[in-house]
Amino acid sequence: MALPIQEILTGLSLGSRYFLVAIGLSLIFGVLGVLNFAHGALYMIGAYVSLTVVQNATGNFWVGLIAAGLAVGAVGAIIEMGLIRRVYDRDELDQLILTFALVLIISDLTRTVWGSGNQTMATPELLASNVQFLGTSYPAYRLFVIVVGFAAMGVFWYAIQRTYLGRLVRATSSDRDMAALLGVNVPRLYTGVFFAGSFLAGIGGALAAPMQAFTPALGDQVIINAFIIVVIGGLGSFTGAFVGAMFIGLLQSFGVLVASGVGQLLPFLAMILVLIFRPEGLFGGEEQ
Repeated sequence: MALPIQEILTGLSLGSRYFLVAIGLSLIFGVLGVLNFAHGALYMIGAYVSLTVVQNATGNFWVGLIAAGLAVGAVGAIIEMGLIRRVYDRDELDQLILTFALVLIISDLTRTVWGSGNQTMATPELLASNVQFLGTSYPAYRLFVIVVGFAAMGVFWYAIQRTYLGRLVRATSSDRDMAALLGVNVPRLYTGVFFAGSFLAGIGGALAAPMQAFTPALGDQVIINAFIIVVIGGLGSFTGAFVGAMFIGLLQSFGVLVASGVGQLLPFLAMILVLIFRPEGLFGGEEQ
């Protein structure tokens, strides 16, 4: 009984980290219409910023976590104002090429600053032990990551569905020109959305840092999984991003029990099935 529960918790922990990347990717696409290939690189920056703040400045993981979110959010806002804004009306291929170029630039800058070797960061002392949960002993830090993922979904849903700012975001995503005519400062709103999506990616990277050794290639696999998630959930769907992230996390967690490599194979099979039978994604077109 303990093994399935541990695998479920591991899957939810993976899914929570994926969700923080996929929700930003889905938000930026849903509002701005830009498929940001550089989102994984922003996730990677979050891990490095957190590491630097913890090891070279404050020694406090929580300060590093917030600093990573704010720093990556600021980087995202600068990218949006300086580069992305200039290709909103261009072909989608131009946007993909631009964001792919950003991946290469950010990765090379990271290697220059931090090097190419493996980096590790200790688990915060408060969450360094195991706790008893549902009859099994499980790392407290991974449970904390699950809580962050579910809390992020709740906060995000409330902000988008129940607040004035959320209504502005939804209205602008539906008709940018009409929103501008009604007085919405669309460029500022777009920058804010890009900041929010990047902030979440930075938080995701900072949360991943104590769980694995990482290099400048950290964002490569994450962005692949994030694309699989938004394809399965539906591009621009926040609910789809959450369900897709948890689904992929569980597939990977249980897949390793079958055979080596199956955990990485199953998400691709799931994506192919969705593309064949429901190309708009499981939740595509359902959210307004």
